[in-house]
Amino acid sequence: MTDQAITVVVVDDHPVFRLGMVGLLSSLPGIEVSGQAANRVELERAIASPPRVVMMDLQLHGAADAMDESGIELTRWLSHSHPEIAVLVITMSDDDTSVAAAVRAGARGYLLKAAAPEEVERAVRAVANGEMILGAQVAARAMAQVVGGRAAVRVPFPELTDREREVLDLVARGFDNATISRRLVLSPKTVRNHVANVLTKLSLRDRAAAIIAAREAGLGS
Repeated sequence: MTDQAITVVVVDDHPVFRLGMVGLLSSLPGIEVSGQAANRVELERAIASPPRVVMMDLQLHGAADAMDESGIELTRWLSHSHPEIAVLVITMSDDDTSVAAAVRAGARGYLLKAAAPEEVERAVRAVANGEMILGAQVAARAMAQVVGGRAAVRVPFPELTDREREVLDLVARGFDNATISRRLVLSPKTVRNHVANVLTKLSLRDRAAAIIAAREAGLGS
């Protein structure tokens, strides 16, 4: 391994895609795959010697000992515990909510799995150099939602975390937990926990009361 090599860990629970991506990256000059993982347990081992880039799938379905975490949750964990590692998301999900959730969690790049090899190479080199890069198909929509949606106005329910407020907004829009789980790329268990936290923090008796309170505060539109 050379000092100049960009080291990458590939995180994906589909072996065929993961091995294919490992093969592609290993063929590129100046890029070396230092590990691969299918869940958090394996990821923790793979980053014992921190790589410069972690390529992260959003929808992970690991074993029970993987703590039932999605790629969004692992991205958030990495951005807080290993801020020196750049997370590059590569996924099938191209909806605005997934893009915004990944960027808010700390991802420095977002690509679709349909990206061409040259796009993958460009994105890996960009995030390793501290740049922010989004695939052409999602860049305009993502920036409008992440940046334009944060106007200088009072944030409703400041006692909630950003993720809890995001879940409450979807509850107020009438979505059930299963739909919220798909839209935010979170496990159903995690969504249930967020809903319970919202009810507790806001002293609300049930989901119906949460919907009323959220809509009165301007959420759910």
